[in-house]
Amino acid sequence: MLLRWSLVLPLLAQHAVFAAYPAKRFYSSHNYYVLEHDPSTGASLSDVVHALGVEVVEQAGELVNHWLVRVEKSDMALSPRDEISDPVLDAYQRLRRETTLERRSNPVAASVRYLSRQALRQRTKRAPPPIGPPPEWTAEAIADRLGIHDPLFKTQWHLVNEEYPEHSMNATSIWEMGLSGKGVISSLVDDGLDYTSEDLKDNFDADDSYDFNDHEKLPTPKLSDDHHGTRCAGQIAAGKNTACGIGLAYDSKVAGVRILSGPISDVDEAASLNYGFQNVSIYSCSWGPPDNGKSMEGPGYLIKKAVVNGITNGRGGKGSIYVFASGNGAAHGDQCNFDGYTNSIYSVTVSAVDYKGLHPYYSEPCAANMIVAYSSGSGRSIVTTDKGKNACATTHGGTSAAAPNAVGVFALALEARPDLTWRDIQHLCVLTARQINKDDPDWEAIALPGRYYSYKYGFGALDAYQYIKAAQDWQVVKPQVWFHTKTIQIEGGVMPESEAYSGGRFIGPGGVVSTMGVTKEMVAENNFETLEHINVKVWIQHGKRGDVEVELRSPHGIRSVLAGKRNGDNAITGYPGWTFMSVKHWGENPVGDWTIKVSDQGSAEHNGSFLGWNMVFWGSAVDPSKATSYEVPQDDVDVVLPPHESPPPSPTTSAATSTKQHAKPTAHLPGDHGEAAGENTNATFPDQSDTTIPSAVPSLGASSTPTADEGWFSDMSNLVSSQAWFFGAVGAVALFGIAAGLYFWRRRVLRLRNYSTLPEGDELPMSGVRGGRLGGGPRTKELYDAFGEVSEDEDEDDADEQTRLRAGYADESPAATGSRGRPGQYRDEPEAGTSHSRAGGAASPDEGSPSDGSWEHASSVA
Repeated sequence: MLLRWSLVLPLLAQHAVFAAYPAKRFYSSHNYYVLEHDPSTGASLSDVVHALGVEVVEQAGELVNHWLVRVEKSDMALSPRDEISDPVLDAYQRLRRETTLERRSNPVAASVRYLSRQALRQRTKRAPPPIGPPPEWTAEAIADRLGIHDPLFKTQWHLVNEEYPEHSMNATSIWEMGLSGKGVISSLVDDGLDYTSEDLKDNFDADDSYDFNDHEKLPTPKLSDDHHGTRCAGQIAAGKNTACGIGLAYDSKVAGVRILSGPISDVDEAASLNYGFQNVSIYSCSWGPPDNGKSMEGPGYLIKKAVVNGITNGRGGKGSIYVFASGNGAAHGDQCNFDGYTNSIYSVTVSAVDYKGLHPYYSEPCAANMIVAYSSGSGRSIVTTDKGKNACATTHGGTSAAAPNAVGVFALALEARPDLTWRDIQHLCVLTARQINKDDPDWEAIALPGRYYSYKYGFGALDAYQYIKAAQDWQVVKPQVWFHTKTIQIEGGVMPESEAYSGGRFIGPGGVVSTMGVTKEMVAENNFETLEHINVKVWIQHGKRGDVEVELRSPHGIRSVLAGKRNGDNAITGYPGWTFMSVKHWGENPVGDWTIKVSDQGSAEHNGSFLGWNMVFWGSAVDPSKATSYEVPQDDVDVVLPPHESPPPSPTTSAATSTKQHAKPTAHLPGDHGEAAGENTNATFPDQSDTTIPSAVPSLGASSTPTADEGWFSDMSNLVSSQAWFFGAVGAVALFGIAAGLYFWRRRVLRLRNYSTLPEGDELPMSGVRGGRLGGGPRTKELYDAFGEVSEDEDEDDADEQTRLRAGYADESPAATGSRGRPGQYRDEPEAGTSHSRAGGAASPDEGSPSDGSWEHASSVA
């Protein structure tokens, strides 16, 4: 039975004052919805609730004017997927249709800005399976000096690494400065937290803890594998006592928010990321979509709004700090740019290195990685607290363990500087991370003086001492600003609804390139001073998503690989408005041409088209007084192409979502993650330096209309739009090349046959010499000869020159002179190590070029 509105108001008022915890959910008997209400339209929440036939449960977390409502399931709607009918969504659609038919405004329909049914999902934890204990080693001096009596401290190599002293979190010197995390609370959004543990009970924050899986006050770990959150909490705040080891910020507090032990809906996940956000400083999140090299998933609209709410209003406006593990799927070819949580500008994305400073093969690379912290690999794991009164873990690892190590450092920094904002935390990561394995080819220079970036290591290893020392004198950054570019639609590319692609440019050999211009006026108009993050949204249709590669080049030549190939990703859904993020351009001047290249593996079985793209630039304000707060637009849910340039004129309704359940972090982590040796010699995405090709789309400035050029041949796009015509054209070109080759071979045979009858003294131009596999110098005359008869004068000149050459070099065969020939002998075969280029200086498209592999400069041949 629904509550009458006269009873709802007192209940809501009572909830606001007395209810400290979210209401328990009953998904088995009720459908839940989130309703965003706009009171400015004149319709009250009471009117909306009555019209839709729902009852109000509570406010949706900390999101103002967002309400969790519910309706009891009917007998006919109890199918497994609950898809037979949805009376609430049907009622809302009916209101909107009646408003349209009667051509009058209905304030009730207009007041509903967002309505979606909630479904349960499971988030994925990222942690290692059990492995053997690490070898014993000691750290007697530091333990004696700091009065540490925790029995396992001497095995916590990530705190004191005697074997490789340069590879640790380097926090002990910070402890000696008197910093231990006092007054800072970190929330473990995970599978629970054992607050009865001797290591954690004194540092447990019950007020900011909650179980969103079972909707109970305390985050008690109940399942057999609910130990991940406890282990991560121990890394941060295990007390200085006689139990197990010690945490990086051993006097800080930890709260537990349980979401990973069962399915969870968007509204509860959103609430979990804001839970206690005025008290909690840092949210530690070692989970995400499956790390299987196949998925491409990000947070929904409500979750994005909750994160933006956190960074805008959390900690009294300084912003909640979100730390996400990059993922353990590198062994499956996974990359963290396919995870919308790690791919967010609001996340400090943390990858892993092992105790030797090597890259473990499970740790995911991508252009969103900010830093690395220490974790399992090369025979060592992380030693920490475990579930149980006095239980200890010696097999913890994965990027799951790297993330809370970073959280511990940030807790120490916030004790030293409580005024640091969420963006200050990121700036300090960029500027103080320690470059390790400097000879690793994955490092590339960036715009910041003296700084380098790696897809594997981000800006480098997080060093507590360097980080906190810099934080003590840090000047808080100016407020955040941003600006959007216009969307480029390539050759009429559109996606009017999800995955309904049309138009675009076929991704042929060499890929498709498009260029977007950013002007000084655009930067000035948007109060933009210093670049931090960039977003790139793409619409790409393709028969096998894992074949697609996407890279971006800045005006200064800095390259961000946004998507590398993933062999296991067989999805046919392409990139329907997927947003990538890169931190590699931090500090760069955004003015100039930004170039995107989309390519694939050239498979005849799987192909696709590039339809369009746009960018968002994020950075610091010139004038702080003009900065405004960012709001998540509806376009982040509605990713049609072309996107809405302004908010949609009418409310948007979201259909019911599928069940969401994040798998445990162990699901895709290799079993030998703690034992397998790491590496420091592999470039993640080798630079092919081929961003310009004949099918490139021309530069588009701020004032230009986003359209695509037809390339060099105006009808080529029509030809390649059909796969059959495309390969037919390739066959015709191949036949022409074979015919031309036969002609030149026959001409050469005839000339060699006639050389003995040439009159002595006649000359032959150098273009007629055939001394090597690639022929002589420029062949302009021969190309003309291929389409017409050779003149008598040219034949006589050729004969004279050939006789003269034969007189000088008749006996200098390769067998007699060696492969390099005598000094002074004419040779048209390039020396070893040189590029196989034409004499005119332009490379053929097959041979490549030292610059960009294109035919851009081929006019120099003529």
